[in-house]
Amino acid sequence: MSEESKSERAYRLIRDRIDGGQYVPGYRLVLAPIANELGMSVVPVREAIRRLEAEQLVTFERNVGAQVALIKETEYLHTMQTLALVEGSATALAAPGITQDQIQRARAINQTMRETLSAFDPQRFTALNLEFHSVLFESCPNPHILDLVHRGWNRMKVLRNSSFSFVPGRAQESVEEHEQILRLIEQGASPVEIEMTARAHRTATLDAVLAHTEGLKHPDEHKHTLSQH
Repeated sequence: MSEESKSERAYRLIRDRIDGGQYVPGYRLVLAPIANELGMSVVPVREAIRRLEAEQLVTFERNVGAQVALIKETEYLHTMQTLALVEGSATALAAPGITQDQIQRARAINQTMRETLSAFDPQRFTALNLEFHSVLFESCPNPHILDLVHRGWNRMKVLRNSSFSFVPGRAQESVEEHEQILRLIEQGASPVEIEMTARAHRTATLDAVLAHTEGLKHPDEHKHTLSQH
């Protein structure tokens, strides 16, 4: 087995565990145990970690070592807020021209998303989520707004492969909200109502992730709060 393929193997293991939430933000990536698990030296593991660092999924600090990057809350916040605005606008502008075939396609994707909930895979769900929303916003007649939507989604992929890795419970709500958006489009609801509903759908995920991150930062306080309920 070549060093390159070993490095790729190490990369895939670590990346899958980060995306799947097994390696949470702040988790220390110690070379030797990972290398032992994979039956290889630490060299390809180090290469894999450097690659993940270049992708901003891992950070390296002196006297601490490599660890899974903490979500950059302000950047995540600003990206999601912007995406909520432009995607909501794109969906509303596209709505009058959306055909019944497009609605059926979006509904079929949403049904697939619903079916994945029982054996939840955050990455699969996120890919389907983009596919669903793309059906609704791709026919937006304003190319500048559409470009901003694409930029927002691409930026989200860099920041975090899947928000649903951290808040899997949000997935069920997301599926129900998708159906609500589809019903509004079918009923010929006003562009303002469609835009506000699509925007609220996006910010609800943002709120859930930020609440989860706050819980990681203050776990004792979070436990205390839970014990009071």
